[in-house]
Amino acid sequence: MTRPITLFTGQWADLPFEEVARLASGWGYDGLEIACWGDHFDPWAAVEEDGYVQAKLDLLDKYGLKVYAISNHLKGQAVCDDPIDQRHRDMLPDRIWGDGDAEGVRQRAAEELKNTARAARMLGVDTVVGFTGSSIWKYVAMFPPASQELVDAGYEDFANRWNPILDVFDSEGVRFAHEVHPSEIAYDYWTTVRTLEAIGHREAFGLNWDPSHFVWQDLDPLGFLWDFKDRIYHVDCKDAKKQVGNGRNGRLGSHLAWADPRRGWDFVSTGRGDVPWEACFRMLNTIGYEGPISIEWEDAGMDRLLGAPEALAFVKANLFDAPEAAFDAAFSTKE
Repeated sequence: MTRPITLFTGQWADLPFEEVARLASGWGYDGLEIACWGDHFDPWAAVEEDGYVQAKLDLLDKYGLKVYAISNHLKGQAVCDDPIDQRHRDMLPDRIWGDGDAEGVRQRAAEELKNTARAARMLGVDTVVGFTGSSIWKYVAMFPPASQELVDAGYEDFANRWNPILDVFDSEGVRFAHEVHPSEIAYDYWTTVRTLEAIGHREAFGLNWDPSHFVWQDLDPLGFLWDFKDRIYHVDCKDAKKQVGNGRNGRLGSHLAWADPRRGWDFVSTGRGDVPWEACFRMLNTIGYEGPISIEWEDAGMDRLLGAPEALAFVKANLFDAPEAAFDAAFSTKE
């Protein structure tokens, strides 16, 4: 069950796609989880321009790489978010932003997600990773008080906006792997349960397991894998380090920049944080996950050209296949 180890290109989208492919190949990665921004992959071009997809495949082949998933976090975020504001303007292309009217942005973002499913099928992959956005994340502090009706309306809004998108995923035979993440409709254990309920547990919608978002919330990444084992459609290896306990650093981050020592937690290179990786890899074996292991490299205190190959070496050293037979099978007296 040797699983490919890939590099997520989202944090490398400032570089030309070919340069990222060249780097990843040289470090020994098996493939890429390709981001749908920068010049890395454009879902609209994929469905509208003859030869676009084949050119991407040819470039990957040139460097001995495969693609197992594509990711469209930025446009997915805009599907449900409220408010739509300058943060979205800064990360969305003109084609999605348009005149900035909030509902228009949401509708255009939804159309891109549909095209992302079509583009994934053309590329030969069956998984799109991303965010959903949320109209109720703004209520997370619950003051002024948010009524249950407001919260319920948020899950209904998610279902109304995402079910038509998922219809296209179904028709293309592609799955959406939602990254459970603060600011999304599903950001912890119980909101994940509620999110799946909101769309009737339809199979087109599953989860991208990224434990870096669990450890600082005091969530159990192993229990999450076990309880949602039928929904783990993709795995991102990202790490986080807690920096609480001094009476000053809070878990909410205090609006401080990444790598600021006053933060209560920070993203760090895979293997340098608090994620119990060996136990997690064992659990992935136990639940029978056979998909790619994608390194999403984020560490504001380390050069990425050092961190990405180091993270790959760490995962290779700790990722092992389940045995073909139990060790105590050798005790059998049967011949």
